[in-house]
Amino acid sequence: MSGANGRPVALVTGGRRGIGRGCAYALAEAGFDAVICDLEHDADVDETLKGIKERGGDGEFVAADISDLDGQPELVEGALGAFGRIDCLVNNAGVSVLNRADILDMSVESYDRCLNINLRGTFFLSQRVARWMVDHPAAADDPYRSIVTISSVNAEIMAITRGEYCISKAGLAMMTRLLGIRLADEGIGVFEVRPGIIRTPMTAVVADKYDREIADGISPVRRWGEPEDVGKTVATMATGGLPFTVGQAVSVDGGLAWRHF
Repeated sequence: MSGANGRPVALVTGGRRGIGRGCAYALAEAGFDAVICDLEHDADVDETLKGIKERGGDGEFVAADISDLDGQPELVEGALGAFGRIDCLVNNAGVSVLNRADILDMSVESYDRCLNINLRGTFFLSQRVARWMVDHPAAADDPYRSIVTISSVNAEIMAITRGEYCISKAGLAMMTRLLGIRLADEGIGVFEVRPGIIRTPMTAVVADKYDREIADGISPVRRWGEPEDVGKTVATMATGGLPFTVGQAVSVDGGLAWRHF
């Protein structure tokens, strides 16, 4: 059993715009229907649902805050209610720091916000979806199943003024490895995608800074990354394109993570 028109189904958190939208679009092009989850239904949601439809998929929206663990059962039930199954979870929802500051001046509020949304909420949603997948074993002709987490190059690259963000993303890297090992024998692929400098509303506030750094060669590929760059990678993972890969990270960063002189 698949989604509408026999298509596999993806749940994309933080899916209303930015990287989440890029993932939803790429998945629709790859044959998926998509449930996008975000805090509220607004014009961005309508645009994303329209784009999914234009790419051949059916889309539904579920409002949820992934950091609210008590609300996660309703989120998963809403996704299942839309199409009857979840074949791919894309953990994209996340936030940056409240204020860029020296790590010695990091606030408890900003730390808790990053960890609660980026790591705690993501882990327990992954756990819940993984349990559903394990409890509903795939038939021989079912689509490939996967959990793909969008982290950041800051899982390894340190940003001293965004320490809480780096800590949360490093935690996602270990989460991916742990779930990858646990779920490999269940036939569920688990992957991490590490975007670099991607053109999104989150990076718009520092666009001038990144324009200069890209021009100066901060990455070997001298251009902004786009949400579709991340989406194409996610679609490859979600369609079973890396069947012998377990808990691995793929950087989508134009070479930013590689030290070069």
